[in-house]
Amino acid sequence: MLSDLMINHDFLDYTLANPDKLPAAYDFMLADHTRVDVWDTGVIVFTPANATKDIVLSCAVHGNETAPIEICNQLIKDLLSQRIVAKQRVMFLIGNPAAIINKTRFIDENLNRLFSGAHSKGEGLSHPERHRAKALEQYVADFFNANSDNQRIHYDLHTAIRASKHEKFAIYPYRPGRAFSGEQIMFLAACGVDTMLFHHEPTTTFSYYSSEQFQADAFTVELGKVMPFGQNDMSRFTKTHTMLEKLITESQLAPVEFDASKVNLYKVSRSINKHFDDFEFSFAGDAENFSAFSQGEVLATEGGKQITVEQPLEAIVFPNANVPIGQRTVLCLVPAPNESIL
Repeated sequence: MLSDLMINHDFLDYTLANPDKLPAAYDFMLADHTRVDVWDTGVIVFTPANATKDIVLSCAVHGNETAPIEICNQLIKDLLSQRIVAKQRVMFLIGNPAAIINKTRFIDENLNRLFSGAHSKGEGLSHPERHRAKALEQYVADFFNANSDNQRIHYDLHTAIRASKHEKFAIYPYRPGRAFSGEQIMFLAACGVDTMLFHHEPTTTFSYYSSEQFQADAFTVELGKVMPFGQNDMSRFTKTHTMLEKLITESQLAPVEFDASKVNLYKVSRSINKHFDDFEFSFAGDAENFSAFSQGEVLATEGGKQITVEQPLEAIVFPNANVPIGQRTVLCLVPAPNESIL
């Protein structure tokens, strides 16, 4: 197994050849500078000496979101081939190998709704994605708990189903009692992710799990629109790749002072959930993320009632009427103040 990985350095191919599990975990050294641990299919950890950051880079939580998979796989290739050398400890997670092979968002259930213990509620551990969510939680816990003093970072990398007025954006999970990090916001802006959404409540997403359980600087990062393998214009991700490489390979990044003029800041004003099978949006099916609507405009109808815009202006992200009853259909946004950013 190790020889297969070290011949071509392609961890994605290696993962997809073993989509369910590996026979056993194993480790090896890269020269005399980095220990590599392969914990499971799609789970690889690089540990140099004297790291000050513990970084999780996850991709393929949705199997058809290919650009983040390609970014992570290239970084892994560069580390394994020693074109670059890690100065910080980093774990790469390829979340849902079966969905990658199937070329779908998920197989049985949206993996990014199964964290913070949601995998074991309701129907319980009834299918592989629920088992995978539980395993991914444990890998993150094992990774972060190995060090108590290191800065903890988790970027869960995605691409969105639809186009966006702001092509690249990130969701900052709800973190009551903790200020938002201006340094992290500016790092993401340097990655080309110039728009930030501050969430308003606990969720069952992967980034919220890391933020809430381990006080990590964690984000769900949307890097553009979903495209099949081979159809991504990787030049659009140059800034992201460059900054992630610097994060991994530099002992310390020069901090950048928060500058609100260089980012777009939104906060979630409400989440609209589906209550009836006849739920239907009133706007066009191809409406972009961050499309804005004025107070009183009808956003959707269901159960014989209209759902209207409540604020003077609300923008929308992630509209999806084809979700099970009880799940979120859309997030509504309003401009965010920056007083709580440090």
